[in-house]
Amino acid sequence: MNQRPMLTLGRLALAIVVLTPLLTPAAMAETGRKAAIFTAELDDPMLPYGRKPPPAFLKRLDLITEELRKTLADKGGLVSVDLGPQAEEIEKQAPLYKCNGCVPDIAKALGADYAITTVAEKGGPQLFNLSVTIAEVASGKVVRKGIVVINANSDDDWAHAARSVVKNRLLAEPLPNPS
Repeated sequence: MNQRPMLTLGRLALAIVVLTPLLTPAAMAETGRKAAIFTAELDDPMLPYGRKPPPAFLKRLDLITEELRKTLADKGGLVSVDLGPQAEEIEKQAPLYKCNGCVPDIAKALGADYAITTVAEKGGPQLFNLSVTIAEVASGKVVRKGIVVINANSDDDWAHAARSVVKNRLLAEPLPNPS
C-alpha cells in the first residue's frame, strides 16, 4: 500500500490543528478588527424637541449598547474602542442618526475599522424597531444592517432583541475584512 496518501492526510490534519486557533473570534480580534460601537439612541417622535428620554429608556439604551459590545466581541471578534477621546465631538453631533455622515470621521479618529450605530425607534408604548448598522470606516460603506421589532418593554426583551439582531442579521455571515 502506498504511504503517500496517509502522509498527505497527516499533514492536512496537522495544518488544521495548527491553524484552527487562528480562526477564533479572539484571534480575529488580535488581527485588529476594531469597532467604534456608539451608544444606542432613541428616536421618539412624541418626545418634545431638546428633551432627553426618561431614565428608564436611557437605562435600556445603555443595556442594548453593552449587550451589543459583548455579543459582537464574543461572536464577531470585534474589539470595541474607547469612545472617550471623541466624547465631546459625539456630544456635539448627537443624535448621531441625524448628523449627516459624521460617524465615520469620529470612528476614524478613534482608530476603528468599523462604525456601529444603533437606533431604537419608538412606534408606540411597547413597540420599538431596533436598527443596528455596521459601516466600514475607510469607505463609509454599510456592510451590515439589521432591524428587529421589540413588541414588549422589559430589560430582558430589549437585551434579547440586541442579541437576536446580532445573531440573525449582523453576523449571519462573517463580516468582510476592512479594505
